Amino acid sequence: METLLEAGRQEGVYPGAVLLAAWKREMRFFLAVGNRTLSPQPLPMKKETLFDLASLTKPLATTLAMMKLADEGKIDLDAHLEELLSHPAPADKRGITPRLLLNHAAGLADWKPFYLKLDQVDPAERKTVLREKLLALPLAYPPGTQSLYSDLGFMLLEWMIEARAGMDLPRFLETAFYGPLGLEDAGFFTGESLVRFNRDRFAATEDCPWRKKLIQGSVHDENAFALGGYSGHAGLFGTAAAVYELANLLREHWRGERSDFLKPETVREFFTRQDRRQESTWALGWDTRSPVNSSAGSHFSKASVGHLGFTGTSLWMDLKQDVVIVFLTNRIHPTRKNEKIKAFRPVLHDRVMEALGLV
Repeated sequence: METLLEAGRQEGVYPGAVLLAAWKREMRFFLAVGNRTLSPQPLPMKKETLFDLASLTKPLATTLAMMKLADEGKIDLDAHLEELLSHPAPADKRGITPRLLLNHAAGLADWKPFYLKLDQVDPAERKTVLREKLLALPLAYPPGTQSLYSDLGFMLLEWMIEARAGMDLPRFLETAFYGPLGLEDAGFFTGESLVRFNRDRFAATEDCPWRKKLIQGSVHDENAFALGGYSGHAGLFGTAAAVYELANLLREHWRGERSDFLKPETVREFFTRQDRRQESTWALGWDTRSPVNSSAGSHFSKASVGHLGFTGTSLWMDLKQDVVIVFLTNRIHPTRKNEKIKAFRPVLHDRVMEALGLV
């Protein structure tokens, strides 16, 4: 495995990477290779390196919060937008529900460069302005008729969480999960919370053409940055060990081995592919293995859930074979144009499963 990871570095898939793989709760691989930053001078990757988890924010933060609120009866997954937000919604969006948003089938566009105009708005007003824009935007398709992976849907989910939890997303997660779990190395590290970490603990991401500097220790996603450092779609940071702890928490609840944070049936519902559209592989906030060309490779069973992050991060769990693989890289350092990881990820997952004897 170390040879494969080093080959990935040498081939320019990423400057550095951390791999953590566990089988039946036993950690089998925990390796770090390469560099967490190349500029201004190279610094070695470490197992304790903090990564910008990018879209792993969706399952490990926003979806986790939705699980808790659904579990406690504070959110009905099939309730309509207006009911949950206590805010008028345009006619075309009144049929949108949390289930459709989590399933990427709510009709919203995939992405918009909101940051270009939010940059000119008072920081305290930006989320309010964004939310009005989300409600005003034309839909890409009628809700429930297609599936389109959408950052915008998770921006709306963050709004729902605030409305139903009575607090912002970071505080709710810290209260409900990260704090009780003692996860000091996972969270939305903005403002004062960032002070406790040295900048050099973070894996660098892009030399950003918009911000005109190398990003290290603050969120890479431009929309999340403009919104104060986080949103429902991006902004979570964490180490490989912290990602694994959250994955294992859900694994244990899914297996019925514990029920202290969530009811096992809640986790099982969120992990179940919705099959609302034949071509969609989405469960609720989680992806499932596609029949061909899956980033999880060819050896994961159908009973698998996972997610990818734009910065080069991924988490896949094979629930049937009881495998968890956390693979974190800084593949967009120094540029997002590097897409070699698309071909490398399936190979990495196949090799881990072969090493575990599960082929």
